[in-house]
Amino acid sequence: MVQLELQSDKGVLIVKPLEPLSSEDFMVISREADGYIESHGGLNGLMLCFEKFPGWKNIKGLCSHIRFVREHHRKIKKVAFVTNSKIVKLVISIVKYFVNPEARYFRYHQEKSAMNWIGAS
Repeated sequence: MVQLELQSDKGVLIVKPLEPLSSEDFMVISREADGYIESHGGLNGLMLCFEKFPGWKNIKGLCSHIRFVREHHRKIKKVAFVTNSKIVKLVISIVKYFVNPEARYFRYHQEKSAMNWIGAS
């Protein structure tokens, strides 16, 4: 299950996973993102907020995550990871060579700083 907040005036989708990610979660995220992208051409930012990454419910959840990234990475300008999970720093340093959006790490509870970085505050 994920908690979503689309700040349509800013073009930012905030995603907060509450438990291991499932394929259904990515259907919900995609539906929300795609509706905005269709009418505006893209998202200014995607903010992912989690204290610790919850992982995936199963292999289907992981595959859905990969599919979401593949289908959306060119339609999102920036991705802010707001988390205490330090492994995310390593992930960002690796994936920046494979995906389009600029990505940055913020400590958990620094949502305001992340929103400022996205440029949508």
